[in-house]
Amino acid sequence: MAANRHEREAALLADLDSAGTAFRVFEHEATATVAESAAVKAHIAGAHTKNLFLTDRRGRFWLVTMPAEERADLKFMASRLGAPRLSFGKAEDMVALLGVVPGSVTPLAAFNDTEGCVQVVLDAALAPRGTINIHPLRNTATLSLQTADLVATLTRWNHAPQVLTLKPDQTSR
Repeated sequence: MAANRHEREAALLADLDSAGTAFRVFEHEATATVAESAAVKAHIAGAHTKNLFLTDRRGRFWLVTMPAEERADLKFMASRLGAPRLSFGKAEDMVALLGVVPGSVTPLAAFNDTEGCVQVVLDAALAPRGTINIHPLRNTATLSLQTADLVATLTRWNHAPQVLTLKPDQTSR
């Protein structure tokens, strides 16, 4: 499986290159959580993210990318996505659908979802930030690119992301 992961990552990077997408890859120690990535973030400019693999009772799947510093409110996200209730997806579904393991979730994993089973969602708060930092299918590196380039890439892969406000309005609490 490791060889396949390396081959998929090489194919992903080649795809970005062939499309003329500007990006930079930073190698680092494994970071599976936002907390673990604090030291890495200090050395890489741009918006840092957290990525959630979510599902509902109907068997629908979402890959949500949001600012790392924001709290994930699954109840609010469910209302925004039209889902009765969201929960975290199973690791085996993540591997089967996206070809990544927990801790390595990234919107770039849509590259592996050739059946279109997973809807990619980007928090609207990321749009004005310019550079976005995400994993390149593994958690031992960070890939930096422009948010607009990520949206264009996902769209080119037939995974046009939903761009939604995922933070509840503070006055509604």
